[in-house]
Amino acid sequence: MHTFLHRYELDTSAPTRKEAWRDFAQRVLLPAVGLWLVIVGVGFLITGPLNNLPGEAAVNEWFVTQRTDTLNAVTAVLSAIGTTEFIIGACVLFVALFWWRTKQWWLAIVPPQAIAVQAIVFMTAALVVGRERPDVEKLDESPPTSSYPSGHTGASTAFYVVLAMLAQRIENRALRVVVTVVCLLVPIAVGTARLYRGMHSLSDVLMGLLNGLVCAFLAWNYLRRDTSSATSTSSTAHSVVGR
Repeated sequence: MHTFLHRYELDTSAPTRKEAWRDFAQRVLLPAVGLWLVIVGVGFLITGPLNNLPGEAAVNEWFVTQRTDTLNAVTAVLSAIGTTEFIIGACVLFVALFWWRTKQWWLAIVPPQAIAVQAIVFMTAALVVGRERPDVEKLDESPPTSSYPSGHTGASTAFYVVLAMLAQRIENRALRVVVTVVCLLVPIAVGTARLYRGMHSLSDVLMGLLNGLVCAFLAWNYLRRDTSSATSTSSTAHSVVGR
């Protein structure tokens, strides 16, 4: 895992744009097709043989009973930071700053890759599956897409998980831990807010988390990197310890 998280530090070589496009197609788009099939397959199971998982209604009804003015306001903010507009704006700002500071365009484009692929999987899967939203009072206007999977949760997961992986470059350990934990908690908070506000069932949020998480890891792994030096160093260390 350490090698995976630091793959862009272990190999800082710049690819050509042709190599980047080739790797993106082979290592992100093709696996994303498999992810789409899984999400759509599960969606058809839920809306078909599983009869929309009637037990999930109790979860939505429980969240309705927990509503207060304070929680309504807090979840409105949390839900807003998972919107397409917010995620795209935050991503554009991050890419601009990161590209400017590092000049590593091949790493700066990882977050938008994760978000874009997640969005394609989400929108097409939602169109095909067409699940209805929970039958409770909703605190937000319903987007034109269907309930499954959660787009807010998927987008925030894709973006903030990539940021959590980039945060492993922070040298200060305390700051690194804080940033990582916050980034990983945001998608969970967004998904919980969407449940609270009656916009999704639990399985919608869980599959949104899966979509965003897989797309984040695919995007992070999109470029071929040579991490053999780290492997060699690790092997040498083990040999010394074993003597």
